[in-house]
Amino acid sequence: MSEYQHTTVLLNEAVEALRVQAGGVYVDGTFGRGGHSQLLMQQLGEHGRLVAFDKDPQATATAEEIFGSDQRFEIIRDSFATMGPEIKRRGLEGKVNGILLDLGVSSPQLDDPERGFSFRQSGPLDMRMDPERGESAAEWLARAEEKDISWVLKVYGEERFAKRIARAIVSKREEESIETTAQLAELISQAIPAKTKEKGKDPATRSFQAIRIQVNAELDDLKACLEQVVDLLAPGGRLVVISFHSLEDRIVKRFIRSQVKVDDLPPDLPVTVDQLKQPKLKVIGKPVFASDEEISMNPRARSAVMRIAEKVA
Repeated sequence: MSEYQHTTVLLNEAVEALRVQAGGVYVDGTFGRGGHSQLLMQQLGEHGRLVAFDKDPQATATAEEIFGSDQRFEIIRDSFATMGPEIKRRGLEGKVNGILLDLGVSSPQLDDPERGFSFRQSGPLDMRMDPERGESAAEWLARAEEKDISWVLKVYGEERFAKRIARAIVSKREEESIETTAQLAELISQAIPAKTKEKGKDPATRSFQAIRIQVNAELDDLKACLEQVVDLLAPGGRLVVISFHSLEDRIVKRFIRSQVKVDDLPPDLPVTVDQLKQPKLKVIGKPVFASDEEISMNPRARSAVMRIAEKVA
């Protein structure tokens, strides 16, 4: 198991929101280091089932180490964007009692400099959730056009100096390749005016976040997954999503709202109830945030927001 430890955010709250039934079928779309899955498995009976997904080979190795040959558990090394086809292949479409998505990056990924997510320690500029597939951050930055880099930094990172940083990246790569996190972090720091830097916040924070989202297609995968979940859930099944970024939360909130909304038509329009678009989900409670106690023990929980929806029977 990895030397880098992970503290699961909203552990009890998320599993409680799933209302685990002993013989139910559940999906953990983001296994990570297995915090939610372990607690969920403790509540499953011998006929219960948990299917988990994760792109990270270290995560899947951890899953196999924790659960071994437990027949109730299965880990799929892939994005949760493939959830629909994988669950259907197992004959579980419309039979899933709960789906959990814990978005963002796990602590071992952030803390291990070799993964390239951290601007605090130098390492290869990778940032891929699955380092064996796709394009690394270094490769993307070496080929992307200045306007595309700027767009990613501005939209995904909400970085006000996106154009300056993109220009600096393109200028730098003409002199030498940008291959380490330390190189990129220093370049970003130099591009941002000193008087605008926030106290206590590394100037590379937003840009690293944005590039990570781009490299891993995180928002596209989230949208693709959400479009599949309603058909997978059984009546009364729960969707529980924990977001750490305003863009993620906005996507989740809008999706749930789109599934809750009914057709808003004039009352005198001659249509039958059967012809109206019916709600597929209902919102359960208000958004859940980490407690002050949890945040004090795990500062990464500060930005977490959990939303719960239930499939209408």
